[in-house]
Amino acid sequence: MDGELRRQEILRQIQESDTPISGTKLAQMCSVSRQVIVQDMAVLRASGYDIVSTYRGYICREDRKAERIFFVSHTDEEIEEELNLIVDFGGMIKDVFIRHEVYGELKAVLDIHSRREVQEFLNEIKTGRSGPLKNITSGRHYHTVLADSEEILDAIEKELKDKMFLL
Repeated sequence: MDGELRRQEILRQIQESDTPISGTKLAQMCSVSRQVIVQDMAVLRASGYDIVSTYRGYICREDRKAERIFFVSHTDEEIEEELNLIVDFGGMIKDVFIRHEVYGELKAVLDIHSRREVQEFLNEIKTGRSGPLKNITSGRHYHTVLADSEEILDAIEKELKDKMFLL
């Protein structure tokens, strides 16, 4: 399979998948090395595709119409409730970031669309290899949330406020 056909197949795979696909899996599917996949992703991004690498693999972002940043704070025990609230109302959690007085802005891509992905994220945190980014700033953090409409974002904002997560 030549490079162009391989990139078309990679793009089709990640666009049609409901979950991220790892570089290793894509490499196996295309009978190439993982490094070739990394290079192919760079070519696809340069061609205008919004491909993101998450801790679970590659995804092609959906075309959402509305985006808002929420400034929130909560305990570690409330992470699941906060994230589930957002996805239950139809939001997609694009990222989490903090503004640190010394290090500046620190950001991590999440791309969480569903309760199942919330559970996968929480399982990664529970391994203990790393803690939530919010803990660096005493619980205060931001989420960029995408949705199909401003009305959905308004409903998410109201619910975050009612649960006292919104700052």
